[in-house]
This record gives sequence, C-alpha cells and structure tokens, in this order.
Amino acid sequence: MSIPTVRVRPHDSRPADGSAISKLSQVIGDDETPHAPRLLGRIDSSTSDAASRAWWDAEAQDYHREHGGFLGSDSRGGEFVWGPERLREADVHLLGDVAGRDILEIGCGSAPCSRWLVARGARAVGLDLSQKMLAHGLATMKRFDEPPVPLVQATAESLPFADESFDIAFSSFGAVPFVAEPARVMAEAARVLRPGGRWVFSVNHPMRWMFPDDPGPAGLTVTMPYFSRTPYSEVDADGTVTYVEHHRTIGDRVRDIRAAGLILDDIVEPEWPDDLEDEWGQWSPLRGQYFPGTAVFCCVKPR
Repeated sequence: MSIPTVRVRPHDSRPADGSAISKLSQVIGDDETPHAPRLLGRIDSSTSDAASRAWWDAEAQDYHREHGGFLGSDSRGGEFVWGPERLREADVHLLGDVAGRDILEIGCGSAPCSRWLVARGARAVGLDLSQKMLAHGLATMKRFDEPPVPLVQATAESLPFADESFDIAFSSFGAVPFVAEPARVMAEAARVLRPGGRWVFSVNHPMRWMFPDDPGPAGLTVTMPYFSRTPYSEVDADGTVTYVEHHRTIGDRVRDIRAAGLILDDIVEPEWPDDLEDEWGQWSPLRGQYFPGTAVFCCVKPR
C-alpha cells in the first residue's frame, strides 16, 4: 500500500477550520503549551502499529478501488510512482540501476512498486503491516501470472532481515509517517543495506503539517505550528486509537538519517505537473502551484 500506494488520510480528517491552539488542544489537552516542540508524542510504537494495521486492513478494498489505477496496483507489471505528483521512478531513476539488485520495499502495501522492479530484473521483497494489503498484491500477481514477489508482514521499526541483505531499500509513502520512532526505521534500513547501498523514501512534505487537509482554498491557510510533533490521531467510541500520523520536520528527518550513519545526497520536492488535474485527498493542482506536497529523501550507506 504504500509505496506508490500513497497512503494518505482523508482530506477532511483534520478540521479545515478552527485555530491552531483549539485543534492542538483536542489532541494534547488544554493544560499543555500547544506550541512546545515534542520529539515524541504520547502514542507509542505498539499503538501506532496496531492502528495502522487495522486501518489499512479495513480500507484496503476501497483504497484500491479509488487509487488502484493511478498506482498501478491492479495492472500487469505494477507501477512505481513516488507520490501524488506522479513522479515516476522510470523517469527519475532515484534508485539507480535495479537489474540484478536485491531490493527491499518498506511499507509496500499491495506492492505495485516491487512488482514493477521485478519486471525490470530486480530481486525485490515487500514488507508491510497490513495483511489485507499484502493479500491484494498476492492476488494481483496470481491473476496476471507474474513472477512472485516475496511479501512479509512486519513492522518497519524492526526488520526481520539479516545485516547487509540488500543493495537498495526504499519506501514510497510507506511506513515512515506512520511509525512512532522513525529514527528506528532509518537505523534498520541502514543495518540491512550493504555498503554503498541506497535508501530512498518519500513522505508528506513536512511543511504540509501546517495546513488543513483540504485541496481547496481553505488548504492554503496555515492553521498548525510546524514545530509541533504531537501526532495526529483518531479514536473510536471506546477510546482505541484507530489512525495515527507522526509529524517530523525537515531537520528531524536529516538528523535521523545522519544518526543512522547514512549520507543524505538529495531531497527531491516534486512540482505539480501542468497536465495533472486529479485531486488526491489533500493534494490538488491548486495547492501544488504554491508549495510541495511530497519530499523524497535520497540517502547512501558509506562504503
């Protein structure tokens, strides 16, 4: 589901109106300072994992019905896009030469990216929390009689692979925004990469946190402090967390990458194409004219 399955919350999941303070108070309580930066919120890794697993299991069918065409999830050979701006790996080659390489997709969803890579001679493995998303990928490969991509159900914070198992690791809107401790994902990606290997991941552009998830004019007004790391969450009637996204700033991402011993060699901020008229949740041609919706971090493990 992710990677190219751009996982996004519905565009109205955060209110488009109301002050930043009132919205933050709904999450952290009126007794706390709403603008105080917090490296981690109150939602821990196990809670985040449980919420993401359940949410994507429940949404898998509708998600593919709505976005499968764009993502290539239900087409022969898959597809590899880095985000709603339709930045294709076939055009930008952020992973480099993939033929004959061992590649890990973290947060693969139904694995259209991994399927696309296998069709180009890669040895790809996909990993995701959601059994229903993985099952969709398996069914698609069987329907088209494609070479099977091994799919693994696990958390991105603890990869079930030996050290130096892969030449390349990547995530296209996969696990990174949904885990409580993304530094662990960076460290795990570095651990399973061979020296000289690449780690490339795309996420919501961090500046998007400041704006409501609204594709229209209301989505052009800042309503949230960029520096608040308090997670966005939804709960059910029993108080169980059912959906979580964790915000980090550009600086946070860079520091996590460096702490993992990786070298950051580029941050790609795709512009909205002139010929793309589709809206996808909060992404739209209107908002794309003014600021980026996606950030792609390109990293290398030193030799």
